[in-house]
Amino acid sequence: MTDQLSNGFFSQDFKLKIPDGDDRIRRVCSHCQFVDYINPRIIAAAVATKGPKILLCKRAIAPRKGFWTLPAGFMEEGETVEEAAMREAREEANADIRIDRMLAVYSVPRISQVQIMFRAELVSDISPGPESLEVGLFEWKDIPWSNLAFPTVVWGLTHFAQTREQDAFAPFTNPPGTEALTR
Repeated sequence: MTDQLSNGFFSQDFKLKIPDGDDRIRRVCSHCQFVDYINPRIIAAAVATKGPKILLCKRAIAPRKGFWTLPAGFMEEGETVEEAAMREAREEANADIRIDRMLAVYSVPRISQVQIMFRAELVSDISPGPESLEVGLFEWKDIPWSNLAFPTVVWGLTHFAQTREQDAFAPFTNPPGTEALTR
């Protein structure tokens, strides 16, 4: 079978099988037994605030184009999750942020994602980046709740509100009863 590996290379020598000591079907090299693991993607995000206002970005790309989200995106190789959150804020809102602390870690196995959200302070002006139709700073009462792109955005904003005045707290995880949204 000719198959593309997760690293972009092609091989005719990989077969689907359960490697010794494993419990899942994986792609394994017939010659050297190398296992080509395909693992979940890490999303880095920030609830960035300037005073009482929260930064949101209207998506210019699929999925959920035209809906509002927090600045967020895939972590790149060679960067920390904090650096990824700061980079995504720059890419989506031309925003510089200062990370405060981790807010939450959400698991979305349906799409093989782990989403790590931070609380952050916005320390610059904002303008739409190439992945945003528009950006804005919203008071809590003005957040476009019915037009938020993803459940994890709602969770992040809600968890942020619960900790806004706290200096220390344990990071949140998926809210109880939300498994139907994530599996």
